[in-house]
Amino acid sequence: MTSAAVALQVPEIAAPHGFFTRQGGVSTGPFASLNCSLSGADDRGNVLRNRALAAASVGADPATLVGLMQVHGAEVVRVNRPWQPGEGPRADAMVTDRPGVALGIVTADCAPVLFATASGGVVGAAHAGWRGALAGVLEATLAAMRALGAERIRAAIGPCIGPASYEVAADLRDAVLARGQADARFFGPGRRPDRWQFDLPAYCAARLAAAGIAAHVLGADTLTDAARFFSHRRRTLAGGGPIGHQISIIRPQA
Repeated sequence: MTSAAVALQVPEIAAPHGFFTRQGGVSTGPFASLNCSLSGADDRGNVLRNRALAAASVGADPATLVGLMQVHGAEVVRVNRPWQPGEGPRADAMVTDRPGVALGIVTADCAPVLFATASGGVVGAAHAGWRGALAGVLEATLAAMRALGAERIRAAIGPCIGPASYEVAADLRDAVLARGQADARFFGPGRRPDRWQFDLPAYCAARLAAAGIAAHVLGADTLTDAARFFSHRRRTLAGGGPIGHQISIIRPQA
């Protein structure tokens, strides 16, 4: 059993951060090993230990790590002080300028998006599934950071389901195209009739670009890389069962 949380980092993000994989934790079985979701069936003590390992990897006191009850919306929370694990509000993004706070987003196919100013003094973190991205969670996060005085914001889109893996039906495509027919460029031919392949990371990057922010896209596909990532779609294709979530963390530069 290891105890060194494994994370991916982006040089363009000045603040301490990490897009964590499922590797380097203490959970076992289907939650092996760095499961960081408090809402699943994993042992709570193991999850808290995993979250502490991830927080420590970005130089944060585990007691300062906060998360949300993510609901696939566009609500953004300004965080001034930590709260207890599992007691976060219903929202899908957070921003802070407090060095004593670390922001954590859990995902298992949706896109984790981390934001920071060039100095790293103001940061944000968003959970961007297709519903949240369509609803404007990324733009709302930028607005909340700017309300804190943020300028020269940079963003990174972490591991999420890739376009070759993300087969969608007409309901999703119709919802996205209702905003603008130009977004048809994010859909490719599906493998079955009346199905399409949706490019979630490219859609998120385009929404950020339209808001004036260039985003780095890691390009890791959570579905196909079972060794490194949990995936809801993989679990569904396998017929169900328990599942873990990876975490992405960012904190302001002290």
